[in-house]
Amino acid sequence: MAVRIKAVWEKLMGKTIAGHTLKIQLRNKKLFLHFDSPALKEELSYSKQKVIQMINEEFGEEVVREIIY
Repeated sequence: MAVRIKAVWEKLMGKTIAGHTLKIQLRNKKLFLHFDSPALKEELSYSKQKVIQMINEEFGEEVVREIIY
C-alpha cells in the first residue's frame, strides 16, 4: 500500500511538497513521512487530518489513521 501512496503523493500534495518528501512508509495504518524541510514539516503538521482524509478518499477506504512526521 505504501507503494500506491507514493504513486499518488504528488497528485494529492502537489509538486512542491512531493519534491521535499524524502521517505514515505506505512505501518499499521500509520503513515510516516520524512521531509528535507523543517518549515514544511511544521506547516504540514497543522493539516494532518486533511491529508489523512485526502489519502483515504483517494483509495476509497481507511488506509491511514495517523500521520507521523
